[in-house]
Amino acid sequence: MTVQEVLNAARGNMGPYCKACPVCDGKGCRNQIPGPGAKGSGTVAMRNYDAWQKVYLNLDTICENKPVDTSAALFGRKFRLPVFAAPIGAMKSHYGEKYGDLEYNDLLVAACREAGIAAFTGDGLNIEIMRSAGAAIRENGGMGVPTIKPWNTEAVRERMELVKDGKPFAIAMDIDAAGLPFLKNMTPPAGRKTADELREIVDMTDVPFIIKGVMTVRGALKALEAGAKGIVVSNHGGRVLDHCPSTCEVLPEIAAAVGDKMTVLVDGGIRTGHDVFKALALGANGVLIGRPVVNMVYGGGKEGVEAFVSKLQSELEDAMMMCGAHTVQEITCDMVRK
Repeated sequence: MTVQEVLNAARGNMGPYCKACPVCDGKGCRNQIPGPGAKGSGTVAMRNYDAWQKVYLNLDTICENKPVDTSAALFGRKFRLPVFAAPIGAMKSHYGEKYGDLEYNDLLVAACREAGIAAFTGDGLNIEIMRSAGAAIRENGGMGVPTIKPWNTEAVRERMELVKDGKPFAIAMDIDAAGLPFLKNMTPPAGRKTADELREIVDMTDVPFIIKGVMTVRGALKALEAGAKGIVVSNHGGRVLDHCPSTCEVLPEIAAAVGDKMTVLVDGGIRTGHDVFKALALGANGVLIGRPVVNMVYGGGKEGVEAFVSKLQSELEDAMMMCGAHTVQEITCDMVRK
């Protein structure tokens, strides 16, 4: 299946909100919550996408003519390319009845491993989601990153114990989920965390801990203080706070501040291998992609994920060959223009 064929199939499997648009730019689902849309004005998701389109590639083919290598390592694991599936939850509410959270995570983890990348799995009010994610990751050799919502410490500890048996190569928390409307006034409670509270959570695990939802240098430094080994520069796809800057805009300053001390990942509006190249040039070690991966799963299952990863790899290879980078480590900021 081609990506276009998978998208066409996805349109018959999605719910009333996600349109499986030819370009996932936030316009077709604007304000759709429930659904995959952004909060408030709905413009932050669009801003994420548009910002990457305003970064241009610097063509330079005066270099050695040899194959390029898109592979990358994260916390001791090697991947086909520096791309990971972002954590998504509440599948039936936001995307359609075909998959519940347990089924989606189970399929996604296996599909990503087979495609040579890894999945960040989602969390939810039902603790069985985390138990199932841990089992899926265990069955796939630890190739996954369970992502825990910012519940109270007791609930976080309970979920940590559930995923430890899966032996994931890292564990994450999407701290910005404190702004998700459906988590407010819920049991267990979820909300913001101090650096000290995050340190307590980091100390619960012996694998690298990633804090997702960092949008400022100050936030990155607090994540570093808490003991995180990595961060994801993310505004949760625009779903937690209106009027945010794009992740592309803030990535360079955050990477400059902490990139030599911790792993820096980024998400938000990244749709092609060329966008992946841009993110690496601006200081990221890798990227997460969310909504388009959902379309691939709903439209083609494992085959859909493979088709999307192959497309991204081909586009990344193209950008590397035409800009003079033979490995992802050779991608530098002078290879793009803002």
